[in-house]
Amino acid sequence: MIIIGAGRVGGAIAQRAQEAGLAHTLVSRTEGWDTIERTDAPIFVAVRNDDLAAVLDKVPSSAHDRLVFTQNGMLRPWLIQRGLGDCTRGLLFFAVPARGAPLAPGGDSPFVGPQAQAVANWMGRIDVPASTPDATAFAVTELEKLLWNCCFGLLCEHTNASVGTVVGQHDELLTQLADELLYLGMPAFGLDLDAEARDALKERLRAYSRSIPDYRGAVKEWPWRNGWFVEVAREPGLHEELLGKTGHLPR
Repeated sequence: MIIIGAGRVGGAIAQRAQEAGLAHTLVSRTEGWDTIERTDAPIFVAVRNDDLAAVLDKVPSSAHDRLVFTQNGMLRPWLIQRGLGDCTRGLLFFAVPARGAPLAPGGDSPFVGPQAQAVANWMGRIDVPASTPDATAFAVTELEKLLWNCCFGLLCEHTNASVGTVVGQHDELLTQLADELLYLGMPAFGLDLDAEARDALKERLRAYSRSIPDYRGAVKEWPWRNGWFVEVAREPGLHEELLGKTGHLPR
């Protein structure tokens, strides 16, 4: 495995691989790029969204089919624009609280695409649970993760409270915001979830927040998260109202 990004996530994965005696190359900003053309291994991209363009510019086009993108947020339009609509994607469900800290596995990290099985097998060898769902199941999880980041980031700021308090004391507001963003997001993910599936998704958002009740979200990575919803909304709604109240948009 080639791991691009020697930061918090990439470093933690590389450390696991080293402990397991598993072959890998950690590529930093200045070192390791020559390895990409000397192997046919999957290329696990573990950099921030805003650094993706710079990374892609350094990876030879002949290796693009080996790239594995693991970023949160609405990544699909950017990937399609760059000719990578059929690439391998992953969603990471583990915690690395700080750079240099050990990786703490959570639930299964799903991967989909041409390198999915190889990556899932490799992750299993470093004791990080991984799965290879079908494209629809992956899209549901992708949308769910996007909604959690966008809804709780905004509502934590709006209520000046943790995610546990948002669920416990502002659930009606959470439901209204999640419903609005669900309807905006589903078409972009090729989804048409029925009422039962939408309710189940919203309950998973609540359940995850109850599991980390003291965490405080914030509006981050604007073009990849809340900013994308602003762009696709046909008219202002609750989402834009709350963004205005928290200073992210003109009121």
